[in-house]
Amino acid sequence: MADFMIRFLICNVFISGIIGILLITKRIFKKSLSSRMQYNLWFLLLVLLIVPFIPFRLIGFPQIFSWLGYLRSSPASGTGTAMGEAAETIPTGNADLMNDFTLSVNSKAASIAGYILLGIWIAGILAMIILIVKSFLRLRSLEKSALPIQNKKVRRLYHHCLIEMKIHSRIPVYSTAFLKSPIITGLLKPCIYLPIHLISDYNESDMRYMLLHELQHYKHHDAIGSFLMNLAGVVYWFNPLVWYALKEMRDDREVACDTSVLKMLEEEDYADYGNTLINFAEKVSLTPFPFTAGLGGNMKQMKRRIINIASYENPTFMKRLKGMTAFMLTAVLLLGLTPFISTYAADGSHYQWNASAENISYADLSTYFGKYEGSFVLYDLENDTWSIHDMEHATLRVAPNSTYKIYDALFGLEENIITPKNSFIAWNGESYPFKAWNADQTLPTAMNSSVNWYFQAVDKQLGASEIYSYLHKIGYGNENMSGDFSTYWMESSLEISPIEQVELLTRLQNNCFDFAPKNINAVKDAIRLSSNDTGTIYGKTGTGRVDGKDVNGWFIGYIETANNTYFFAVNIGADSDAAGSVAAEITMSILSDLQIWK
Repeated sequence: MADFMIRFLICNVFISGIIGILLITKRIFKKSLSSRMQYNLWFLLLVLLIVPFIPFRLIGFPQIFSWLGYLRSSPASGTGTAMGEAAETIPTGNADLMNDFTLSVNSKAASIAGYILLGIWIAGILAMIILIVKSFLRLRSLEKSALPIQNKKVRRLYHHCLIEMKIHSRIPVYSTAFLKSPIITGLLKPCIYLPIHLISDYNESDMRYMLLHELQHYKHHDAIGSFLMNLAGVVYWFNPLVWYALKEMRDDREVACDTSVLKMLEEEDYADYGNTLINFAEKVSLTPFPFTAGLGGNMKQMKRRIINIASYENPTFMKRLKGMTAFMLTAVLLLGLTPFISTYAADGSHYQWNASAENISYADLSTYFGKYEGSFVLYDLENDTWSIHDMEHATLRVAPNSTYKIYDALFGLEENIITPKNSFIAWNGESYPFKAWNADQTLPTAMNSSVNWYFQAVDKQLGASEIYSYLHKIGYGNENMSGDFSTYWMESSLEISPIEQVELLTRLQNNCFDFAPKNINAVKDAIRLSSNDTGTIYGKTGTGRVDGKDVNGWFIGYIETANNTYFFAVNIGADSDAAGSVAAEITMSILSDLQIWK
């Protein structure tokens, strides 16, 4: 929850920007959008305010289009089906491709700042709830003191208004001395309350307009809107732009109701309706109750509504068409920004990759993964094509664990801390839980047995600033090494996605980093697993062990054949047993069924 709070605050920055975009868009399309459309646009914002609390990452339009393309091009039978059938039996003979040793780390300590912010946020919500409850109790007291309308003229006029608006439901009307403005309240059982002073100053025309206005609130279900606005105000109590947007939404609601009333009137009655607002401007006021809707408002709101009434014209067909087009364009724009305000996007845990490219295909390989959540990424160098299982997981950044040692070794070689000819580092005599670690090491042995202390010794000589420079140079995942210097790559701050792993391996193979060729070759030799008639396979496993449980398993690498090179990455996650060796088994099964490696 502490991490969520940090991400939630980041989302609010984007939400504030979206509110600004919405206000600008409303101003641009002001002449095209009807009053009702301008009000309805705010409901898009209310939907967006829910997004940070959705417990999964939202997809963007590019991914949707790419998936649709995949569905159109998917064959009814063929390789995919054959692979699915063969997946039930996973060979285990590849479990010992290399030793998969790892140490356990403790669970990440929660951010103190995050908990402080969480506490402040919850305290603010509780304070807002108390204020709403107090207001609700005042409203209940008002309701209990109110009496059914006794004035026969008002009752007769009200009945006529119901018929005029074709409302068949029974909506009780009460009079009260504790209101200055007429209101309608009640989510399930709506009631209208009229101030006694307005009944005493009875004018049939004015009363008719006020009743029609309140009934328009009922007809357009504004009670639901009021509830959602108050809920948003409670949750986003700390965001002044959200509060401003909610105020604008309430103003637009009243203007929309005014316009709905005007549509029922003859053109010569528009001025009379406006005069009703002017005549009662000093008598009516903004309702103090959050769950109500009414005729009242402050003077600034009244001025805006009167200007709207004075300029109102029945919309032509072309104006309605333009309005609908403007509404749809705005809706598409706002909904297209939805992924940016997801807390899952705000945490930076996903690699922003162009998933809509034509050279990407999607494969359902879920039978290979069994109980594990995970992804498979394959890049065919010769044909420049990608094959991906589970795009969501393939772009998810997680700790690289021992797969990072490929690049850590390269950094050490580049700085001559170790060399291709002399990569020896003596064991310091400290006892480790794995026999292979309790001995002197060279790069090949340290890579094969995934000896942590060897690479930590390289890091110590490199220094944090030098390592960060290299991470930035090659673009390694999130480039974040803010965790403990000895374990920043072990279920800590440094994270990378399977797609990024494959991209980096491709650049390593082509030496896009402009490193010394001899150093590139030394690293390749260290991760070389085996050769046969098919070609040569290179790879490195990685296991994230937290509190004694394997929760994050990696196997990355590439296969060189006579005519092609294939780069792959598999990542799996689970509460336990998600080891690099399991990821290697899954990978080899898939590659075998694809006839890439035997």
